[in-house]
Amino acid sequence: MSNGTQSVTVRVARWCATHPWRAVVGWLLLVVLCLGAGTAVGTSSGTVEDFWVGEAGRAESMADSAGLTPAPTEQVLITAKDGDQLDETAATSAADDVRRRMAALPAVTTVAEPAWSADRTALLVDVTLRGDSETAEDDVAALLEQTAATQAAHTDVTVEQTGSASMSNQVDESMGQNLLRTEAISLPVTFVILLVVFGTVLAAGIPILLALTAFTGAVGLYSLASWVFPDAGGAAMSVIFLLGMAVGVDYSLFYLKRIREEHAHAGHLATGHTDYTAAIEAAAATSGRAVLGSGIAVVLALGGLYLADDVIFSSVATGAILVTALAVVGSLTVLPALLALLGSRIDRGFRGLRGRRRAGQVENGRATGESAAWTAALRPVVRRPLVTVLIGVAVTGALAAPALTMRLGTEGAETFPDTLPSVAAYDRLTGAFPSQGPAHLVLARGDDPAAVLQDLADRTRGDDLFAQDTAPEVVVADDGRTALLRLPIPFGENSAAAQRSLEHLRADLVPEAVGTAAGTQVAVSGDVARGADYAAHQAERLPWVIGFVTLTTLVIMFVVFRSVPLALLGAVLNLAAVLVSWGVLTLVFQGTWAEGLLGFESVGFVGSRTPLMVIAILVGLSTDYQIFVVSRIREAARRGVPTQQAVVEGIAGSASVVTSAAVIMVSIFGSFLFFDRIEMKQMAVGLTVAVLFDAIVLRALILPAVITLLGERTWWPAGIRPGTAPVRR
Repeated sequence: MSNGTQSVTVRVARWCATHPWRAVVGWLLLVVLCLGAGTAVGTSSGTVEDFWVGEAGRAESMADSAGLTPAPTEQVLITAKDGDQLDETAATSAADDVRRRMAALPAVTTVAEPAWSADRTALLVDVTLRGDSETAEDDVAALLEQTAATQAAHTDVTVEQTGSASMSNQVDESMGQNLLRTEAISLPVTFVILLVVFGTVLAAGIPILLALTAFTGAVGLYSLASWVFPDAGGAAMSVIFLLGMAVGVDYSLFYLKRIREEHAHAGHLATGHTDYTAAIEAAAATSGRAVLGSGIAVVLALGGLYLADDVIFSSVATGAILVTALAVVGSLTVLPALLALLGSRIDRGFRGLRGRRRAGQVENGRATGESAAWTAALRPVVRRPLVTVLIGVAVTGALAAPALTMRLGTEGAETFPDTLPSVAAYDRLTGAFPSQGPAHLVLARGDDPAAVLQDLADRTRGDDLFAQDTAPEVVVADDGRTALLRLPIPFGENSAAAQRSLEHLRADLVPEAVGTAAGTQVAVSGDVARGADYAAHQAERLPWVIGFVTLTTLVIMFVVFRSVPLALLGAVLNLAAVLVSWGVLTLVFQGTWAEGLLGFESVGFVGSRTPLMVIAILVGLSTDYQIFVVSRIREAARRGVPTQQAVVEGIAGSASVVTSAAVIMVSIFGSFLFFDRIEMKQMAVGLTVAVLFDAIVLRALILPAVITLLGERTWWPAGIRPGTAPVRR
């Protein structure tokens, strides 16, 4: 960054330190205003149309325009208790009770006649609701109440309900409970880690306070922004919390550690007088500058998610950008103000790390404490940099290689936790009634669409790739030019067999059925098609996102350090961390060996949203760490220290804070392992592995080894201007 940018961070910090109460009150007012405005305006949710993608999206558009969109339905399943033989009289009585209760509800349009399974072990009642999938989620609670009442009245059978609306509501409710549990885990763990790092309750509490207030304000701003970038629900709020805690704690940790170092250094060198304002200004010129650069890097990297051209990623990107921006603002304003208000009181009762010599402290020209340990650890790295690089590259390649076999899939009923009543009921429903599971929805538009679809239905008879327990029916729209055919399949929607069924339908059966029917348009949607088209869309957009974030890293690193080698190195190391993360995700979640360890049931694929989410979050955080570490190396080089020695001093001087930040990130990301949804577990594993690999292999081994190999060429073309950095030792 330029001196002009540096002076801005210093001037802001100076004003906040000399007017602390104004800064603190101003920050609180900003958070309250953001939250209040968001609450008053409300959140705009994405519509069904926002989720249309590919051929499946075209089919759903055809259905919508012709009034053929299937009405939302719920299924009430009646089975025997505890594996006993189903009493048909008791089951029929319960079914009649269900039909009577459901028919009386305003949200219900029709209740079907009870249907027996082929082996007569289950009885099914289909209930059709008014409106669409969005209104059904509001109406379904009344149906669940009546199902529960029926169960209470018929204790001799099992009565349970499932359906898209009931599953969606229960999954969302579970996500909310999981988020509360994550907060209950991650906040105390983060506090304990910070307490170990800083040694006082005040110093440990400030980063958490900043992160929570930034998250609170971002929630309000997210509601406002949703009117431009609609809220897609799902994991968006979880990601906002995750990233808010990550960057909020990180930035304040960097800033607070540097202020403490500057304060201690001033007290050590001067006559005993310690001036927190001077320490704050010195930290603003170094860590404050790094925080600003890192925040910009994170925001720009997250901006790459907009290139995914997807409502889910747009909503996640919006919330994550807002919480990052607020965390940066808080770190540069209210954090200096709080430290100025607290002054030396922040260190009262300080133990632990203060009882040892601080990282980076030098006595009689020799490094001590943590700095000495890191100096010793780095000695073989800088002595044999080429060997270190080769070993690091080999390890990176070995861990990243499985990513070549990554298979993408989408969440669905089969991936939701079966601890949810509606999901468990769905599993039993599809076992008894295969045609109630996933289905292909085929839309045809032309002069005689019904004939085309009937021919298509005939071609699926006797084909094992399609369910055979019911005869497919063709529904014709009022205009007579559009028709719908539902083709159930007896497989899970993400299974290989389901994919073969879709490919056979699209590539063979549909073209054969259309034949010479000139002008007939046919498109296939349904559970399997939506997932396949969505995954294909994400795979198509992935190179654009990778290209954008890579270019962003190059530009940010060059602007910060005016160095082409460092810009290239930053981009390569970020991509290495991403590839390792993808490789480990493939190893863990496409196999079954880690199921018991992490508490999941393998579905044989990685969620199609996970790779994009990992790259956007990880690249920003990796650039964040790299800027902080290289800034310390450059400070040493500007004091005239040779590059090889500057590498050791810079990394040793920043190691404790980067290590602390990495441990905190692992604790925050790791807490998402306790989510029931496999997609959140995948994000937790991907980000946790990447952060650890970044801190241990990339920043502590490969980065110093490469800079050592480059020597003074590291700083090309701007070079190093000695004497421009503050003298610390």
